Amino acid sequence: MIRALPFLVEIALLVYCLIDCIQTDEYRVRNLPKTVWVILIVILPLVGGIAWLVAGRPEGARRTGRDVPWPSTATAGFPEYERPRRFAPDDDPEFLASVRRSDDQHEKMLRDWEAQLREREQRLASPETDGTGETGAAPETRG
Repeated sequence: MIRALPFLVEIALLVYCLIDCIQTDEYRVRNLPKTVWVILIVILPLVGGIAWLVAGRPEGARRTGRDVPWPSTATAGFPEYERPRRFAPDDDPEFLASVRRSDDQHEKMLRDWEAQLREREQRLASPETDGTGETGAAPETRG
């Protein structure tokens, strides 16, 4: 296990530096173009990774919403705690009103259907009708 430790550290450094370099904006990379840094990190993992950390990585590489040019589409220029509050759907008065209207329409439609169904059942159940809504005796059969 001890023998594998330098290899694991080198692989970890390679992966970290490669991902960091790829995610860094092109205009913030120092000393060499971004593609040259990627090639250097891949071909010479230990030396390239250390060189990236020392000479290529942007100074103050802490990634915040202020690092990207305005306006940022990712955070709209606001840190998470300063973002304008958005209503959740169950807090939004317009959304709740539209849900109530929709519920009222569905309730009215169901009441109408139930009334129509009761009316049909009553027509079919009454003895003086023949099922078509017309009163009279059963039709005669000729034979």
